[in-house]
Amino acid sequence: MAKDLDELLDEVESKFCRPDPLRLGMVERPRGGGGGGGILSNDRNRTEAKENLRSTETFKKEHDLDSLINEIFEEPNFDKKCFKLKSKSSGNTSVRASIQGPGKSCSPVYLGGSAVPCGIGTNTSQRACDHLRCIACDFWVVSYDDYGWDKSCDYLFLRNNMPEFHKLKTKLVKKKGTRAYACQCSWRTIEELTDLQTDHHLRWVCGKH
Repeated sequence: MAKDLDELLDEVESKFCRPDPLRLGMVERPRGGGGGGGILSNDRNRTEAKENLRSTETFKKEHDLDSLINEIFEEPNFDKKCFKLKSKSSGNTSVRASIQGPGKSCSPVYLGGSAVPCGIGTNTSQRACDHLRCIACDFWVVSYDDYGWDKSCDYLFLRNNMPEFHKLKTKLVKKKGTRAYACQCSWRTIEELTDLQTDHHLRWVCGKH
């Protein structure tokens, strides 16, 4: 009876399990009446050990798989939050840019006193350009409302002090309604709306809004 049961176990293991060299060696041994029980007991112990090992490995793999699945599901949530924040920020920027009219130039380019509003100047919307750039000295033009330049202002003074207001203030005179313009090489005191083309000495252009 023990011999038949042992042969049945051998047949099952050979069909469904990987061959074990140690096991094969034991199959070839003659099965006596007295030693059969010991071999069968050893086989069962090995089989149980293998099953336990397989169960442990399966549990580890399933645990690793669960962890991986959790990571996959957690990461998109984080990305979505970041994407929403970025989208919100870029949306506000695009709204502000569309209001300001990116890349638009004044035509014609106007200068004006402090009563003249600043912005993009056109034939229908006469506004003083506040994005002027000098193509001679390559400086942005600054402007100060209700100020005019003193007669003692000169090129050397601007060259040494542009564009710091606390230094330029020594040559600025308070004068309501006027606007003081200057780059590093030229300066003007403007009271009324003036087309820039009428002043041929200035090398100022609209730097686009």
